[in-house]
Amino acid sequence: MKRLYREMTALLQAGESFAVATIFDQVGSAPRGAGAKMLVRADGSISGSVGGGRLEADAIRLAQDCLGSGRTTILSFDLAGTDAAATDMICGGAGEILIDVVDAGDDSDRQVIEAATDCLDRGKKAWLVTILGDAANPSALPRRRCLIRPDRTLVGKVDCDPYLIEKLIAGPAKISIHAEAFSGQRFLVEPLRPAATVYLFGAGHLSRRIAPLSETVGFRAVVVDDRAEYANRQRFPAPTEIALIDSFQKLPAMNLDENSYLVIVTRGHLHDRNVLRQVLRSPAAYIGMIGSRRKRDLVFKELAAEGFAAAELGRVFAPIGMNIGAETPEELAVSIVGELISARAQREGAGKRTTNESDAACCRLRETEQSN
Repeated sequence: MKRLYREMTALLQAGESFAVATIFDQVGSAPRGAGAKMLVRADGSISGSVGGGRLEADAIRLAQDCLGSGRTTILSFDLAGTDAAATDMICGGAGEILIDVVDAGDDSDRQVIEAATDCLDRGKKAWLVTILGDAANPSALPRRRCLIRPDRTLVGKVDCDPYLIEKLIAGPAKISIHAEAFSGQRFLVEPLRPAATVYLFGAGHLSRRIAPLSETVGFRAVVVDDRAEYANRQRFPAPTEIALIDSFQKLPAMNLDENSYLVIVTRGHLHDRNVLRQVLRSPAAYIGMIGSRRKRDLVFKELAAEGFAAAELGRVFAPIGMNIGAETPEELAVSIVGELISARAQREGAGKRTTNESDAACCRLRETEQSN
């Protein structure tokens, strides 16, 4: 997200207009890909993605048309079966894409995008609000947007009273629609916050479940493995990123920071230990490792003998995952992503971490991983 907004700012400063395609859901459920953005230039080149395939091609063509006319519009879609699977789109295959023109000649547009980029660069929360127009006439969409800063000041054309501002930003920490009964207007509210990245060490079947699930709740997912037959696009479609490495014995530079969430689920405990040894002193917000308590204690004993302090080892969530009685890989993925959400919420001051997943389920999963 930060990179995309930086690119938007650079284009505006160079005097180039563009369109932004943003997936959202009209009925307010939690669709896969909601909040995904794609920047479309006049020549049809893009940055970002709304899922690929036919839908993305349609969005690009419509965005180019909008750039020619200067209008804003909404693309509704209702994909079925193979189309939905191919594009990795919303559960159920239905939703809407806002196609919004950002005009380099409009000072308000430039100020909003620059302010959003600044907030993301400084790690500050903000809310991007777009007026979707009268709910009774959604085809007549005005080009009006604003940014609400953490101190509740506004940047842009939208003039909101304090009461409405609080209503707009009081919703869930994901893209949402707010309908104002008094005015009949709809507002698209997009919370902006520093991107949190989940690094999945290991490209086994558990990571295949965790990656898309973590993306639905606002994480960027990166799969790290040393096996091309596992870490590939057939197993991990976009937008999941893939990092094919030489070996877990020595990880490449990964620029781990306080927005990094590390999930260690390799194909064996030796690899888990090697990864943990290298990332334990990183500033990552979360480190979780699969395995039973017995195996965890063995790994911790070995690392303690190498000089790692008890406090350093104590920050590791092992066995990984919240205790929800998970048994299957799908259930374990839910428990792990739940723990990631909890860790993120605690970091933002909105929640507490919870207990770890059961030994038995982790052991069964480990045995399956090792057999692959």
